[in-house]
Amino acid sequence: MAHGTVAEAVREPPAGPARPARPAARAGALATLRRRISRDRYLLLLISPVVAYYVLFYYVPMAGTLVAFEDYIPTKGVLGSDWVGFANFEQLFHSYYFGRIVTNTVLLSVYSIIFGFPAPLIFALLLNEVKNRYFKRVAQTISYLPHFISVVVVAGMIVTFLSPTGGIVNNIRGELGLGSFDYMSDPSYFRPIYVISGIWQEFGWGAIIYLAALAGIDPALYDAADVDGAKRWQKTRHVTLPGLVPVTTILLILSVGNLMVVGFEKVLLLYNPAIYQTADVIQTYVYRSGIVSANYGFAAAVGLFNSVINLILLVTVNYVAKRVSDVSLW
Repeated sequence: MAHGTVAEAVREPPAGPARPARPAARAGALATLRRRISRDRYLLLLISPVVAYYVLFYYVPMAGTLVAFEDYIPTKGVLGSDWVGFANFEQLFHSYYFGRIVTNTVLLSVYSIIFGFPAPLIFALLLNEVKNRYFKRVAQTISYLPHFISVVVVAGMIVTFLSPTGGIVNNIRGELGLGSFDYMSDPSYFRPIYVISGIWQEFGWGAIIYLAALAGIDPALYDAADVDGAKRWQKTRHVTLPGLVPVTTILLILSVGNLMVVGFEKVLLLYNPAIYQTADVIQTYVYRSGIVSANYGFAAAVGLFNSVINLILLVTVNYVAKRVSDVSLW
């Protein structure tokens, strides 16, 4: 019996390494995927419009990046237009207005971050200290209402209030004996007007995020601070502010990532040739030189340049934030 077993073992070839059952594994993965889709079908249906929006308006248009390297003519299409390489970019970099539009864009964004970014945070901290719930709700509602006002309406309000003939600001100046002044024709006033009006319109809306973050701070931390005898400012410094660090860091990263993006509609509605010196930004220059003049390849090149700079800034700031605070987008 033993001899037969040995003989059979000698006759049979040695078994090779076991091969993974790939078809079976694939079938199992597909079955798992089907179960998950079936389980989450309502959630997937709910998010499908958002996914479709981003695919149609953000990912599909990426194919149009080729236009930046072409002398694009709409009748010829993307594939039929002449390839010009980096000629559109050279036109941008050698433009007489390149330094001005980049400087104006960066300065408007930097001023908006320096003065506008802390505004909702400060307002949320102050509002969080209010004990009267009715006053707190009314103040919060009034503060974020300007966010829903159209940019066209806001620009119209600014032009009307600052009008040299009949504007409320110049009426006050007249009562004080200071005389009338045309703010919208003086280049030195455009940046303060743009930044201040932006803060007024957005600080209440931005405070909502910080108020939500404040509501998520563990109340036990405040109780422990009370036991230790901490005053209001000490609790704000050692409990509230550290609790806001993650959300503040994320919002700051996103703000710096959009450094080269300035509100095109607002600038277009407020600026005029008299203040191009400080008001002309990349987007308005593209509108005049690219869209109005039908130089579509040049407009696409400027847009691509803008996007690349924003991507570099976003990745850089995210990396620095991750190294410094261990909070980042990825």
